[in-house]
Amino acid sequence: MVQYVMSVFCLLWVPVFYFFRRSISGWKTGMGWWALLLGCAAVLVRYMTGPLVTPAGFGLSCWLGGFIDTVSLPVIVPIAVCVLLIALRRFPSDMDIGCFTLLWLVPLTFYYSVYRSLPYSPVMLVLVPLLWTVQTLGISFFIGCILKRRRWYVIIPSALAALLLPLTAATSWWAFYVQQTRIGCLFLFLTLMPAVISVIVEWGTAKNREQVTDQVVKNGIF
Repeated sequence: MVQYVMSVFCLLWVPVFYFFRRSISGWKTGMGWWALLLGCAAVLVRYMTGPLVTPAGFGLSCWLGGFIDTVSLPVIVPIAVCVLLIALRRFPSDMDIGCFTLLWLVPLTFYYSVYRSLPYSPVMLVLVPLLWTVQTLGISFFIGCILKRRRWYVIIPSALAALLLPLTAATSWWAFYVQQTRIGCLFLFLTLMPAVISVIVEWGTAKNREQVTDQVVKNGIF
């Protein structure tokens, strides 16, 4: 029973969080189908090639396998693709990188929840989807900071934080995987903080946007 609950969580967490993110960001889904198609293609490639790193024990190779095959690279790739398409002007400049990445990850969550060769464990079916979402929000938040305020005192710390976030996420996964719970909780907290800040900022922006819209409507009516 617990296994099925974890599978359902893995299947639904990212889509539900995507709708939450879209509700506070106001993103229009005009380019959403691109994310779903590319996500399906990524899952197909993953299924055909298998893992890129075969861990030999529980040390560095295990951490590297988690970083590349499980936790961080699946998030880095869609973010990089989205940023590249924005730079090439294939996507609009106001494209929501977070929503695009979350949509890309939806097929992967389906793959993880139904693929029977993966172990039924909280680390794979609960922690991994959680780390995907918080990395997505955190990295997209730091990229947004760089794009909005192009000052060196914003660019340098934001870029460093965006680079470190996948490392802390992979370390959290590795620590829980090797049953180092305290270390895992510490790095999970470090990974969560940018996502929490991002949600608070987006929520405040959405509230301000609603107030401005209401004011415009009232001025227009009266």
